[in-house]
Amino acid sequence: MWDWEFAFYVMPDILKAIRVTIAATLAGFALALAVGLALALLRRSAFKPLSLATIGFIEFVRSTPLLIQLFFIFYALPLSTGISFSAFQAGTIGLGFHYGTYLSEVYRSGIDAIPRGQWEAATALNFSRLRTWTKIILPQAIPPTVPVMGNYLIAMFKETPLLSAITLVEMLQTAKIIGSDCYRYLEPFTLVGIFFLLLSYPASVLVKRLEFQLKQQ
Repeated sequence: MWDWEFAFYVMPDILKAIRVTIAATLAGFALALAVGLALALLRRSAFKPLSLATIGFIEFVRSTPLLIQLFFIFYALPLSTGISFSAFQAGTIGLGFHYGTYLSEVYRSGIDAIPRGQWEAATALNFSRLRTWTKIILPQAIPPTVPVMGNYLIAMFKETPLLSAITLVEMLQTAKIIGSDCYRYLEPFTLVGIFFLLLSYPASVLVKRLEFQLKQQ
């Protein structure tokens, strides 16, 4: 049976863990934005081997589970290379590279939607390649993709419980610890689910509203 007294007793610990969950989400998403843009640009490289290698990397990461990638970064990488990361760092890197491959496709769709005339205009104005990208292409390609990126941010937030598998003490790991210590799992797991709902649902509504506003422009 549900015990309200126990629920209120464990709530502060779970609320503290929310900060770790949100920090991992935001850090991972920031990395994903950078990785995604880099992959999108490398995929368009005129050097064919580099372009093919980028496509291969994207398909490999997207075709393998995030959990396996987290295990590799946190457990296997230190043994094979001597490079080790904290649980938070490993989680951030795993989330960043995994979702970066998906965001690379979002960037690619935005870039491909730019009319060819924009590229020709940049050439006619004798813009350098860097100036073409930073002043003409990306400012037009990125804004329409913002709602899709927002959806991936929410998806990443809901994936953070996987980080408990590499010992990061976020919300789910906190609930597991409370359950194992007190032999009660109903209240902590239910609270974690409620907090995920309370954070992710309003975010999804805001993303839909942003998408609507962008379509009206």
